[in-house]
Amino acid sequence: MTEKQNWQHVYMLLKLSELGAYRRITKVSTEFLAEKLEISQQTASRYLIELEHKGWIERNITPEGSLLKISELGIRELLKLYSNLKSVIETTYPPTVTLEGTVFTGLGEGAYYISKENYLKQLTEKLGFEPYQGTLNLKLSSEYDIKTRIELEAYPAIEIKGFKSTDRSFGFVKCYPAIIDNKVKGALVIATRSHHDNSVLEIIAPVYLRKQLKLKDGNKMKIEVFTAIIDKSN
Repeated sequence: MTEKQNWQHVYMLLKLSELGAYRRITKVSTEFLAEKLEISQQTASRYLIELEHKGWIERNITPEGSLLKISELGIRELLKLYSNLKSVIETTYPPTVTLEGTVFTGLGEGAYYISKENYLKQLTEKLGFEPYQGTLNLKLSSEYDIKTRIELEAYPAIEIKGFKSTDRSFGFVKCYPAIIDNKVKGALVIATRSHHDNSVLEIIAPVYLRKQLKLKDGNKMKIEVFTAIIDKSN
């Protein structure tokens, strides 16, 4: 089933709820439903059949129309929608932001820092994956992306503590879970001590991203960054 079909079914559940089918039996004809939703009667009938096959509604067909009620499975889907909308509306920051940039070759600093045992252990515990020892660097494409990147630092993050070695100290790092190019799960890392300015993103993942996504310098790509933080170590 496609994402579009799933949303069509959830929307149909919402409309059936408005007609009284939430936790009680209501009578609905496909003709009335089609008119209310501004779709064909054939499409309305197909949606009801699909909802019944998914177990989201219980239906008894009569000559006057369908006697139906949203099932427990259907109610669960509506509650999921309610929860998602509630989190979007009530939070003071967006659950995700999307940034776009151009791949470029860095100086190899990412590999140096990630290879440090103290950083590597914390990243693995708190992100839920052991990162490939290197970062993918992106140069942000526009003023909008740079502004969004700056705003991101005010949002909650997974925190990686700094530490000291015998000859130097290593700074605090913020991490934000991310999906790279809509394909690979990883994280955006923002170091408090960095040679990069706000126009550069450093991304880590459990795989070598250049090879996995067949990337070269100059390629443009997007990452979806999540601000609803779950600390994997807790």
